Amino acid sequence: MSRVVVIAGEASGDRLGASFIRSARELCPDLQFEGVAGPLMRAAGCHAWFDSQDLSVMGLVEVVRHLPRILRIRREVERRLLADPPDVLLGIDAPDFNLHVERIAHRAGIRTVHYVCPSVWAWREGRVRVLRAACDRVLCLLPFEPAFLARHRIAGEFVGHPLADEIPSDPDRAAARARLHLGSGTIVTIMPGSRAGEVERIGPHFARAAAWLTDRVDGIRFIIPAARADLRAAIESQFDALAPSAQIAILDGEAHTALAACDAALLVSGTAALEAMLSKRPMVVAYTMAPVSYHVVRVLRVLGLMKGEYISLPNLLADRPLVPELIQSRVSGEALGREIRKILPASPQRDALIAIFGQLQARLRRSAGERAARAVLELAGIGKT
Repeated sequence: MSRVVVIAGEASGDRLGASFIRSARELCPDLQFEGVAGPLMRAAGCHAWFDSQDLSVMGLVEVVRHLPRILRIRREVERRLLADPPDVLLGIDAPDFNLHVERIAHRAGIRTVHYVCPSVWAWREGRVRVLRAACDRVLCLLPFEPAFLARHRIAGEFVGHPLADEIPSDPDRAAARARLHLGSGTIVTIMPGSRAGEVERIGPHFARAAAWLTDRVDGIRFIIPAARADLRAAIESQFDALAPSAQIAILDGEAHTALAACDAALLVSGTAALEAMLSKRPMVVAYTMAPVSYHVVRVLRVLGLMKGEYISLPNLLADRPLVPELIQSRVSGEALGREIRKILPASPQRDALIAIFGQLQARLRRSAGERAARAVLELAGIGKT
């Protein structure tokens, strides 16, 4: 029986992995999947060696704190790969972890694919050498990435994004509000991230923004789709303490529905910004990291090792500032609240932004799960693709 090992880091990787597994199973029903998986991948039929959440760490300081655990997992993953080589290894995102594992596997003769091109076009371009040494193929979410990789003699394929296939072109606001029992009025969806560190750093700013808006926008309400059950208590505590008068509804998941229901979104940079864009909702994007990590990033910019001008996917895709980005010292409750209040009213600018979001979705809608599955199985020589 053919085997595919899939290693996914955090919630976004789990989502991509589940889409890949479902599509691969349609093409080759007898495939066996195992590796590092989250709940969606396990539900799709992947046997988990470890949970994706074990790799969900961001920022230099945070990685150092969790490094012993990550190294233990990496050693065990490598041991399993070499002891019983699969037909193909698919590493999804988590480049610092996956590229090391993929290079070990590649040297041992295992076919390797990396899914989600690292942002080598934005910073640490020297990592293309690691990609070239670790991967037979790179599956890209952004349309401009294969050409960049080709210049560095790396085989890349643009497959689009499963979320662009999954989220309807015109999400039904009324149906979403009915499902969440929200009724009419101004609603802002707040998404403080899927990692504990993110929620700890950005959550208080988001709560203060909710308090600021509550004092200035009549009848405003907020819905917060908690990415995981263990984050819900932290979010509740933050908003109870810092926005006691705000009308808050905290959901267990339901991010797509929450975005479809809202008038605007306040969110942390990452996949949430893509979800909001695909849901055609104006947004404000915020991002903070530990002070030491941010200092390192600033040094990289000064040295010319970080080239990216934008951090959010809507701005990266459009290559211009479609949505506001507030980073590090610019993040405060008042600053976030002011930006949200600007984008709430109906206006020609808002209509134009939503039209651009639709155009970007069309570029990303390519049956990504099926394309990724065909590319991986073709490389491994599995089935008829």
